Amino acid sequence: MYCRILLAYDGSREGLIALREGALLAKRCGAAVFLLSVLPASSGLQMAEGVYPGAINQQVISYKELLARGVSVLKQLGLDPVAKLVVGEPAPQIGAYAREIDADLVVLGHQRQSLMQRWWSGASGGYVSDHIGCSLLVGRKTIADDVFTAELEHPGHI
Repeated sequence: MYCRILLAYDGSREGLIALREGALLAKRCGAAVFLLSVLPASSGLQMAEGVYPGAINQQVISYKELLARGVSVLKQLGLDPVAKLVVGEPAPQIGAYAREIDADLVVLGHQRQSLMQRWWSGASGGYVSDHIGCSLLVGRKTIADDVFTAELEHPGHI
């Protein structure tokens, strides 16, 4: 069903939930896995660079470590992900990479935002669904460690 799955990973708890759910789905489908982390380009980060030289470089290093942790999780599952780090607005970057790799499915997590957070964040990046031409799975199924391990050893039990 799915041959090329893009896992968008930000290191959050919700992102890890989606990563695990997407990884299990990829394993069941025998799909190629692509892991993408997006370092959000923000004016705040650019201002921090002006005050603290090296702030952007530190963020890049932090996101590379985050991406490496995601790759490690996927490799423990027997998957061989292609990993990429990009800088920009998350929704358009996820969409661009999904098109680049011809993804069948994009899997990502979701953090609920308050009304104030939505107001402050605005619509600069839009919704991921507006930027992709494939299916989208918002991974929300929390899988306990023991259940996750059992699923890896005996697929099809969840």
